[in-house]
Amino acid sequence: MKINRNFDNLVPNYLFAEIAKKTSAYAAAHPDEKLIRLGIGDVTLPLPRTAVQAMKIGAGELSLKETFKGYPEYEGYDFVREAVAKYYAGFGVTVGADEVFISDGAKSDTGNIGDIFGADNVVMVPDPVYPVYVDANIMAGRKIIYAPGTREKRFLPMPDESVHADIIYLCSPNNPTGAAYDAEQLKAWVDYANQHDAIILYDAAYEAFIEDDCPRSIFAIDGARTCAIEFCSLSKTAGFTGVRCGYTVIPKELARDGHNIHALWYRRQATKFNGVSYPVQCAAAAVFSQEGQKEFKANIAYYKENARIISKALDELGIFYTGGKNSPYIWLECPKGMGSWEFFDDLLENAQVVGTPGEGFGSQGKGHFRLTSFGDRENTIEAIERIKKILR
Repeated sequence: MKINRNFDNLVPNYLFAEIAKKTSAYAAAHPDEKLIRLGIGDVTLPLPRTAVQAMKIGAGELSLKETFKGYPEYEGYDFVREAVAKYYAGFGVTVGADEVFISDGAKSDTGNIGDIFGADNVVMVPDPVYPVYVDANIMAGRKIIYAPGTREKRFLPMPDESVHADIIYLCSPNNPTGAAYDAEQLKAWVDYANQHDAIILYDAAYEAFIEDDCPRSIFAIDGARTCAIEFCSLSKTAGFTGVRCGYTVIPKELARDGHNIHALWYRRQATKFNGVSYPVQCAAAAVFSQEGQKEFKANIAYYKENARIISKALDELGIFYTGGKNSPYIWLECPKGMGSWEFFDDLLENAQVVGTPGEGFGSQGKGHFRLTSFGDRENTIEAIERIKKILR
């Protein structure tokens, strides 16, 4: 019996597990201190009322023989997939309901999609990057190359025609940097992927935060249907972090190496995934209703105001940052030349505020730091006042 030795190549601790360890140790040593967490991107506002009501109705239907449901369809119930397709149409993008797969979240699907691709593919990820993209491919034994997102590029890496990749991960608005690609920049990536016979794995988990003319979907770009898969989540859109529901869109015409990608993913899901529960899918469909959208947009507006508060403070302090506009994340340059873990310790010890060291997102994250706007308003204001006090 042998273990998958690719796990030996992972960093010992997942970034957020290390943060939790340090935070817990500080809390245990200082039980009277009030810690404010602006680190992990978990939401704090409750689920939209419409979604909760729909979940209750769905759960009630399971208590009656006439409306009981067992295993759901592997790709999700039609009424949810149709709701997703209608949602896309609402911002001018056409996807078929039969191209939508309902899942338990974008994190799962961005990690699991690799099951349908060979281990000898070269994977390109941006740097800084969401750690799951890297770790999932290290586990699979794939070669990983990095597209550097430097400060000069405002942390939006662009393709290099001299470098070949088979699989490309993009996230816009980006986690961790909060930066969002415009249409011209995404078109460059789509053209690169089609020319290199590559597939873009596009994480659009934060699309609902976009407030300018940046595309909310890769499929708004001409040519994307022959080179892209899109992942999205209700976690940050509608507070489903603990409920778990998202969706993946794979165009029917997408093919590589003589195989239809949509069909391959369906085959994978049918083997390894038994679908999302009926009450959760009822809640998800309700999120896309007229009333549901009104409610989740109110939640997003609340978080964006938190982001504005954080951004204004950084402007006052003269600290460079990206994000805070189309994203719940604010990516800042550590003050006073501090390293990212050094700044983490400084905030924890002297301001009792928890953030996320940029170094945990890749080499380009050194000297940078991520704050999130997912806290409640009072704590966000208090945290920013504490930070301003120690940095002035």
